[in-house]
Amino acid sequence: MAYNPKDYFFHKAKEENYVARSVFKIQEMDEKFKIFKMGYKVLDLGAAPGSWSQYASKKVGPQGRVLGIDIQPIKLTLPNAVFITADMRDLNLDQVMTEHGISPPFDIVMSDMAPKTTGIRVTDQARSLELCELALTTAERFLRPRGSFVAKLFHSDEFEGFRKLLRRPPSAAWRSCVPRARARRARKSS
Repeated sequence: MAYNPKDYFFHKAKEENYVARSVFKIQEMDEKFKIFKMGYKVLDLGAAPGSWSQYASKKVGPQGRVLGIDIQPIKLTLPNAVFITADMRDLNLDQVMTEHGISPPFDIVMSDMAPKTTGIRVTDQARSLELCELALTTAERFLRPRGSFVAKLFHSDEFEGFRKLLRRPPSAAWRSCVPRARARRARKSS
């Protein structure tokens, strides 16, 4: 079957007023693992275009907070969310949180960060792993004990090594330390 960017989930996302079809990946993870609760604080890394943040915003409600960060601008306004355009590798997250009145720890750290792909599989996988490790380091610093860490990683030979990182302290204390879960709603090529 040929790749169709405007598939069923694309249209479903538009019908439900989400900015991207990727919302259904985080929704599926939430349905399976019960990640979100009202009043939670969520850190969304690689947040653009914003569908994961939209979903999180609805799930955590008016008492919750969402901090979305991406290198690309996020063109959304959500009542309980703040969006920062920055590269996570260069960002002083403590300063950003102070400026916006957000105090750690977060209940959820989620990352949909992905590298600009080159078409060279091994290069793209290595860059994806680097971003996942950055998300993990951020979660180790700012995620509460028994919190949830959700991250997208291009599958590679290094995947098992990353799973081992998830089992070391403090990662091992997180509630949703799931070694591997692939959303059924993800594209086959994703």
